[in-house]
Amino acid sequence: MRAISRWLSSALLTLPALVAVAAQTSSKGPSIDRESLVARHSPRLRGLDYDSPLTVGNGGFAFTADVTGLQTFPAEYQRAGVPVETMSRWAWACDENPAGYVLADANRDFVHPDGTVRGYPTVASGPAGQWLRKNPRIHPLGQIALDWDKPGGGEITPEDIRDIDQRLDLWRGVIHSRYTLNGYPVTVATACLPDSDTVLLRLESDLVASGSLGFRLAFPRGHDLGVKNTPGYDWSAPESHRSEQVAPNLVQRRVPGLDYAVALNHPAKPAGTPHTFLVRAEPGRSVLSLAIRFSQTAVSEPVASPDFERVARHWESFWRTSAAADFTGSTSPLAEKLERRIVLSQYLTAVQMAGESPPQESGLTCATWYGKHHTEMIWWHAAHFALWGRPELLARNLDWYANRLPEARAIATGRGLRGARWAKMTGPDLRESPGGNPLIVWNQPHPVYLAELLRRSDPGGDALERYAALVQETADCLASMLWLDPARDRYVLGPPLWIAQEIYDPATSRNPGFELAYWRWALGVAQSWRERRGLAREPLWDDIIARISPLPEKDGKYVALESHPDTWENVESRHDHPSMLMSLGVLPATDFVDRATMQRTLDAVLRDWDWETKIWGWDYPMIAMTAARLGRPEVAVDILLRDGPNNRYLPNGHCPQRSDEKQRPGQPRREIAVYLPANGSFLSAAALMLGGWDGASRTHPGIPQDGAWTVRAEGWQPLP
Repeated sequence: MRAISRWLSSALLTLPALVAVAAQTSSKGPSIDRESLVARHSPRLRGLDYDSPLTVGNGGFAFTADVTGLQTFPAEYQRAGVPVETMSRWAWACDENPAGYVLADANRDFVHPDGTVRGYPTVASGPAGQWLRKNPRIHPLGQIALDWDKPGGGEITPEDIRDIDQRLDLWRGVIHSRYTLNGYPVTVATACLPDSDTVLLRLESDLVASGSLGFRLAFPRGHDLGVKNTPGYDWSAPESHRSEQVAPNLVQRRVPGLDYAVALNHPAKPAGTPHTFLVRAEPGRSVLSLAIRFSQTAVSEPVASPDFERVARHWESFWRTSAAADFTGSTSPLAEKLERRIVLSQYLTAVQMAGESPPQESGLTCATWYGKHHTEMIWWHAAHFALWGRPELLARNLDWYANRLPEARAIATGRGLRGARWAKMTGPDLRESPGGNPLIVWNQPHPVYLAELLRRSDPGGDALERYAALVQETADCLASMLWLDPARDRYVLGPPLWIAQEIYDPATSRNPGFELAYWRWALGVAQSWRERRGLAREPLWDDIIARISPLPEKDGKYVALESHPDTWENVESRHDHPSMLMSLGVLPATDFVDRATMQRTLDAVLRDWDWETKIWGWDYPMIAMTAARLGRPEVAVDILLRDGPNNRYLPNGHCPQRSDEKQRPGQPRREIAVYLPANGSFLSAAALMLGGWDGASRTHPGIPQDGAWTVRAEGWQPLP
């Protein structure tokens, strides 16, 4: 039923997307050769590279493979580079809660502008805060590895893998791995079904025919909960979970809070160690084809043999029915880099960030923040899908928000607000996680913006009615979060709040610039939705639009927030996100933002920002969007592709994030092995630069017109 629902959602929204692709082609001459464009950027490895495992997936489920095409060396990859795991957005574990912890147990009181006092669950360090942060948590489904009867005994090691040639065929969605073991050639094909959480594998070698090579399926207890970001597997306490083989082709798994089934098209046998099973080919056969389906059911139906052609048809359609950009003929040294990053980011976001439950920041590669979805990232995660002609993938994410309206209403009511208030760090149930999370507010307007992108993708479609309640109730909450200051006759936002630049005291922060601009713009969009539906405008929203506090500025430049206007005086205030730029970049031009002031602010960020202390992978694209809207394409391209902290992309397309180098002098480490908001924001920035925005003065307004760029682009959905 879940697969049918996915297919219907995709079918209903793909038709208008196809029409948009045909209607919005901005290049002249023949259409882009999509297969050549995609194929030339397929990652290829000729040796062992712990930084570049390759992933197959369907948006809500993914399998990441090491150089063997499987997950044979998980400890080495987790320790030295990017982990290899099998993950799904439906797989959540949860410990028992004998103490009965509730969010109020982690509360701290904050004073509001009107003098009222309210508790927010911001205490993360106590027992209640820790349990509530770690539960529920994403659970790794299982590990599929080579199992080799090594001559002389012992475990297979990375040194045993020789003559490596591995390639991810992006056009067909299949990883092809070739290497030798003890002098014998081995080939492995790896893929994932588009509408089922099923891994497809084809192993071929004379070692398979001899019975000495096959597959090993093993199930860990979960992740190491002592590590918040990029944890390894926990293989301890095998008695604390169950892996019951109820049939030769079926294993039932039980971990705290989660039961699931693992079905195979081939019989397996216990390996003699807990939670481990082996699969071997029939005697004399050199090919072992395996399909392994993970499902959230007590009993799973039989699994069909691997169908790689079905996977190929899906990916060929994916690449043909969307926007594309080809820079063939360009002389700029950045052109190939831009094109490659576009292609790889499209693939990675499609396989890891388009499920029925919104993603974590590390997608489906590894765990970060216990797998929780950070709702302030949903714009970076999903907006680009609509802009690149794939609105059905954005709809998967946004439908989760629409379905969680009852929980969002309860959060709003509990905080004395109207409408729907969105939790920040949350599992599938929208329950808040203690820490600074409950005071983040720039996540609140995102559903309005994303719903508007879907409406624009298909103006005659059903988005207006489908998301009417989501937009209305989100806007109601936005309005109720403001306070009308009688002394200034202005609407004020905060305190308490934690602004997008997460370095200021939430208890005293008032009127952050980006948030003010976002509130005003989103309320205007919500009013337009009411008018399109034949309803009267909300008088309160119009009053807020007219009397909201102005953007804070000082000495001719915008600052982060009114209550602490020290952005350009104090270097300690110039790290993390330069969020004051987002008011013109992520958001369109309005009379609320002074263009000349924003020009000076951009110059100051480029010149004076403390990039080395801490900056995130989505900051570079965000700054590029501002530069593009200000008519500075050279700056946009330079900053988007700059080789700087947390903006270095791996051969597989991922962008890891290091920790704060000043805290660990000379020993920066990767706090987050992969960071999908970097890829998503990159695609949104590229869409703005290539596809433009409403009223843009020229085609491809973010690409320099210096004679070094040859651009062929088609299929665009402009930004507002």
